[in-house]
Amino acid sequence: MADIIRMPKMSDTMTEGVMAKWHKKVGDKVKSGDVLAEVETDKATMDMESYWDGTLLYIGVEEGKAVPIDAIIAVIGKEGEDYKAALAAEQDTAAPAAETTAPKEEAKTETAPAKGDGLSEEELAAKGITVIRMPLLSDTMTEGVIAEWHKKVGDKVKDDDVLADVETDKATMEVMGYATGTLLHIGVEKGQAAKVNGIIAIVGPEGTDVSGILAQGDAPAAAKSESKETESSKAAAEASKETTAPAAVNNANGGRIIASPLAKKIAQEKGIDLAQVAGSAEGGRIIKKDVENFTPAAKSESAKTESPKEAAAAPVIPTYVGEERYTEKPVSQMRKVIAKRLGESLFTAPHFYLTISIDMDNAMAARTAINTVAPVKVSFNDIVIKAVAVALKKHPAVNSSWQGDKIRFNEHTNIGVAMAVEDGLLVPVVRFADGKSLSHISAEVKEYGVKAKAKKLQPSDWEGSTFTVSNLGMFGIDEFTSIINSPDGAILSVGAIQAVPVVKNGAVVPGNVMKLTLGCDHRVVDGATGAAFLQTLKQLLEAPVTLLA
Repeated sequence: MADIIRMPKMSDTMTEGVMAKWHKKVGDKVKSGDVLAEVETDKATMDMESYWDGTLLYIGVEEGKAVPIDAIIAVIGKEGEDYKAALAAEQDTAAPAAETTAPKEEAKTETAPAKGDGLSEEELAAKGITVIRMPLLSDTMTEGVIAEWHKKVGDKVKDDDVLADVETDKATMEVMGYATGTLLHIGVEKGQAAKVNGIIAIVGPEGTDVSGILAQGDAPAAAKSESKETESSKAAAEASKETTAPAAVNNANGGRIIASPLAKKIAQEKGIDLAQVAGSAEGGRIIKKDVENFTPAAKSESAKTESPKEAAAAPVIPTYVGEERYTEKPVSQMRKVIAKRLGESLFTAPHFYLTISIDMDNAMAARTAINTVAPVKVSFNDIVIKAVAVALKKHPAVNSSWQGDKIRFNEHTNIGVAMAVEDGLLVPVVRFADGKSLSHISAEVKEYGVKAKAKKLQPSDWEGSTFTVSNLGMFGIDEFTSIINSPDGAILSVGAIQAVPVVKNGAVVPGNVMKLTLGCDHRVVDGATGAAFLQTLKQLLEAPVTLLA
């Protein structure tokens, strides 16, 4: 019996989809896993895969047309099969089906009996078939991007083989299949994302039909950003539309100028007369490249022979023609999570800030002395981390976090160190920093820096901070405020050491001052509590010998 294909719900806010492009036509053979079409949703243009084998008997939506969720868009069945009676019956009930609310549809997806084979994954495993899903590789991960496949469909796989590299919000990590057999199906292409627990591959005996497994669902559609090719095809489609405009001379086109809308728009922005532009497309049509490559003709001879007096009477105002341009790129997994978590922190935790100035003369002298004997060069940031950890032991209220119905006061001091990387920000953790030497802290931070830039940090490296230090002093920033790294109750922003005049013993002398700004979650840290912590931190940094005791 023919299978009726309906418009799927491809995002949580989608109410209808536009059929951007059909990859199959009526009469084509279709296999499970083939991309039938590209559907433009409210968030992205996404591939719609077939979960059936057969012949495409009917297409109900033309390219460029929008249809609501659950509307009939195609029919797949046996070649020559009479599908019209089944289609008519489905269309009679389409209206009630279209009225189904999104929550009900989601519930149906979760509770509907399995189609196809109808076997659980345990039963499939008994037959030697393993369904490989996107693993949860970090505590904040909701989806992963396939950075690279190391195997292709048809390859033999052993249980210790690395199948793919997956980019999470914090690192690129290897995914193993833990299965032996043949790679039967790849559900997510390189560069695409899959939700955690979504099907990314199937391994089993060679020749196994997996269409029944895929028909059961649980393979989240991987939203993909529009590729450069897609953008180019859109531009080409726009450029192919012809418009006519009046022109003084265009003998080849009967006195008309034939130009694409995009060419007209660029010409208008640049102040170019299209009558002077030669078209390179069919029939002399002017396209984008013709306008971009156009060079205005030289002034006419009559203009050259104007008398000096006439030329002086008509001053020429120089003009500058600019071009608006921009570049867009998809949001990385890391940036998505940074935006989500910092947004939640800022709009959930009531922030307030306290700033204090530190006399760094003694710290500078101490660092110079330490680095003459230390096995690893110590930075000012290492000294700040150590001082913060010691100060937190004296002020446990600052080393705390909001837990909803309770406040957690941490007795250990795990200091998160904010590090800028290409895609955003990572915060590896120096654990039990109060008990470590400055050289130990320095070596650990340097190792984290190398791993962070190489995207080799593991979940154990960034989990479990109780307080965070963010330092922009190396960029010459005097002072700044930071958003708290949830669930921490506070964060310290470290500015640059500035050479400024200071008053000592009643005299103005040269000095070196560093400003620290403490960002606090007012639910757990009060103003006086934060101020007392900063006073202790100031004493430690201005007398750094106390850190070595």
